[in-house]
Formats: sequence, structure tokens, C-alpha cells
Amino acid sequence: MENQDLEKQISETLMLMTKEPNNVEHYHKLSRLYLEQRDYDKVISVLESILALDPNDVQALVGMGTMWYYEKDFRKSLSFYNRALDINPKNYLIYYNIGNVFAEWKNFPKALFYYNRAVDLNGKNPELYNAIALLYQDNEDYVESKAYYEKALSLDPQNITALVDMGNVCFKLFDYETALELYKRVYDLNIDNKVVAICIGNTYALMKDKENAYKYFEKALSLDGDNYRAYTCYAIALSEFEEYDRAIEMYKKAIEIEPKTVNAHQLLANLYANLGRTDDAIETYLGILHFAPNDAGTYLLLGNGHYMKGEIEKAIAAYRAAINIEPANDEHKLVYNLVMDEYIDKKRKGEAV
Repeated sequence: MENQDLEKQISETLMLMTKEPNNVEHYHKLSRLYLEQRDYDKVISVLESILALDPNDVQALVGMGTMWYYEKDFRKSLSFYNRALDINPKNYLIYYNIGNVFAEWKNFPKALFYYNRAVDLNGKNPELYNAIALLYQDNEDYVESKAYYEKALSLDPQNITALVDMGNVCFKLFDYETALELYKRVYDLNIDNKVVAICIGNTYALMKDKENAYKYFEKALSLDGDNYRAYTCYAIALSEFEEYDRAIEMYKKAIEIEPKTVNAHQLLANLYANLGRTDDAIETYLGILHFAPNDAGTYLLLGNGHYMKGEIEKAIAAYRAAINIEPANDEHKLVYNLVMDEYIDKKRKGEAV
């Protein structure tokens, strides 16, 4: 809806409310208009007014729960959903929303319970199966996740969410042919889908089909939107096909777009290390630490770089920094202890370190 038309409808609804101040339908319409305007504070204010008129208005209670969910105040969100559930225990949408809250809390059993209760009340809604599939996907149970995406697609064969996410699951299961088929179904529905073009490029790259991989990465880069991911994924593929100079160029383009995002910097530095350009790798890791001084993974990689150069004391210092930032990380401790033991052993033998 055009902004001017939206403002006009808001003004007209406010006029109606002055004439009929107890008609909650006007309030509900106003909250929907503010929601379309993305003025969430006003949405909450209107919903509070509805609940002042009728504390048992289920629609307003669910709306309040959703607003606080968007604000990531999940406890407050859950309190409104529970109030709505007490009034209407047969509303599948309430169970679905409560499931979303528990999914955010990473409480798998409770999220699954509420999603399944929603399915009991409305078993023909594909989005419920998508939610359960995503829950299993987040729990890294990809086989079960795939089964629920298949159920969603049996109800809605053109469900974009299910097609993309099931493609991602098949990708995780190394079933690249099925993943490619699913991504292409989405692409056929929307050839301007940048994310799916990247997914297709990634899949072709893993299938060692260089020509098609490059084709879809180039397509992704030609589409509107942020190219950070496209450049990064393209660079990974170029590295796999041993086109290292072009890969470095792509990483640098990604870094130009998001200079303070660690991922592309790390991947570039790792490529330098793999090519034996250890000084360049170390310089890049140090560059990351200028804007992300508490990134333990970068300290670990920096330690590896110093170790490759034979700079054991610098490597130990970097590993120790990683442990200080993430003291519970066993990988950091293992690497540190191995190098430290080697360092002590060489010292005892009088060898240079």
C-alpha cells in the first residue's frame, strides 16, 4: 500500500474511533495499519487500548505476544500467548506462536510439543510442518527435518520456504542432486532470487561442475541486493577449482562491502596460509583483531600462522589469548597444550625455538 494511502486510512480510522470509541474493530484495523507502517510502538499502544476495553480479546493478546516476540522479549511474549490460550485453547495459531518462543529458547521438547498441538488442530497448514522441520534442522537431525519438509511440500508443492530449506537439508546430507533440483524449482518460480542463485552455484561447485557454478554466481552478482555472500561463495568455489588469484580478488571485493565482518577476512587469510603466503595470512589475521579484538577463532588461526613460521612463542601467546576469551573451548586448549609440550621438550633439549 502506498504511504499516502496508508496515512489516509489511518486518519479515517482515527476519525471513526472518535465517533465510536468502544468499537474494538476500529482499533484492530488501526493496529493492522500501524503494523503495515512498521510503527511497532503505536501497534502496541493500540493493542493495549483494546485490552483495556476487553481484557479477553484473543486477537489483541496474540498481537501483543507477537509484538514482544519481535522485540525479543520472549518472556513477555509468552505471558500474552498463555493468556490467549486460557481463553481459546482450540486456536492452533497460539500453539504455533508458543512453539516459536520455545524454539528461540532452544527448548526442543517444548517447541515440538506446541508445534504438534498446532498440527493436531490444523493438520493442513504447511507452515506448521515447516516450523517442525526447521526445529529438527536446527537440532541437526536432517533426516527427520527432510521428512517434515516433504510433508509441507505435499500440501503446497510451491512453498518457497520448504523448497529452499529442504534443499539446504539435502545439501547437509550430501545429496547434492536433490538439493539442486529443489533450488532450481525455486529459481524457476523466481529467477531474481539472489540467495537461491548462490545456493545453486554452491551446489554445482561441490558437484565439480565449474561452468555452471560460475554461471550462477555471475547471475547472483547481477541481481539487486548485497553481494557480500555472493563474492564470498564465489571465492570459495574459485579456490576449489584452483583459480587462486581470482579467489583472492573476490574475497577482497567482499571485504570492501563489509570491512568489519570477520568471515571473508578469515577465509582470505586461510587461503594465503594454504598457498604458503604465511606473512600475508598473519597480516590479515592481525587486521581482523583491530576491529574484532575478542574473536577467539582469529587468535587460534593467528597462532597457527606463527607456528607455521616457526615462531613458537608468538604462537603460544596467540593460543593463550584464544583460551582467555573462550576458556571452555576444548579445541583451543588442545592446540595450546600440544604446542606448549613441544616448546618445553625443545627447551629441555636445548634446541632453538
